[in-house]
Amino acid sequence: MRLDDERLSDNVEKRSGGGTRTLIGGGIGGVIVIVLALLFKQDPNQVNQVLQQVQGPGQTEQAEKLTKENASAIELFSSKILASTEDVWQEEFKSMNMRYVPPKMALFTDATTSGCGAAESAMGPFYCPADKMVYLDVSFFKELEQRFGVKGDFAKAYVIAHEVGHHVQNLLGISRKVQAMRSQLSEKEYNKLSVKLELQADFLAGLWANHAQKMRNILEAGDIESGLNAASAVGDDKLQQAGMGRVVPDAFTHGTSEQRMFWFKKGYDTGDLSQGDTGIGLK
Repeated sequence: MRLDDERLSDNVEKRSGGGTRTLIGGGIGGVIVIVLALLFKQDPNQVNQVLQQVQGPGQTEQAEKLTKENASAIELFSSKILASTEDVWQEEFKSMNMRYVPPKMALFTDATTSGCGAAESAMGPFYCPADKMVYLDVSFFKELEQRFGVKGDFAKAYVIAHEVGHHVQNLLGISRKVQAMRSQLSEKEYNKLSVKLELQADFLAGLWANHAQKMRNILEAGDIESGLNAASAVGDDKLQQAGMGRVVPDAFTHGTSEQRMFWFKKGYDTGDLSQGDTGIGLK
């Protein structure tokens, strides 16, 4: 990706001193089960109940605005991607006669707190609708590459753009509509809605890439393939097969590898928000 001349977002904070990482389970199997449950999830509170006890952050956590002076290379990259999503969605919302209020993003190490409860590295990146923030331990990108074989900068960008996609869904009222149906449905039926929500976030990530390329020409050869590889790597079917040795479609919450690639690619190919109804509407 060509990001050397791109600006940093003003909405990124760097947190430190938040706690130590809790290791749950052993070996790659334990990690995959956690990632299967939590990767790109919107509501980590549900998983906290399953894990029973999550080690919370300490009392000395500090937060400061991310700057060129205090940021690592991957933190600068993450900030530039968030800035790009801000530019794209501001224009997209303007075309709908709406005002886009961007999310904030917290970059942390090991553990922190969120409006949705405790946040840990093992939870993977997520968006919390309660405080409208994206939470990211940037060490996740290393795991994405080492454990899932997903390489390339655009794979990282896809992760951030997907979480921002959940923010867009929140602003449009889609997330609330889906959440309101939770008490009316069985777990199996609600999982189907969850899949549609996640696939739409994949579509929105692809749409961002389309518009970002038109605006700033930031993509290079192989970038979209990197994003597709990331979408494929986190498909429910692939993660379940790796973690449990079998595939349980009724337990899908994010979609298959094929579905995730399809919707990301559709968003990128069309760049048209009206094409992103995965079965839950667009407003």
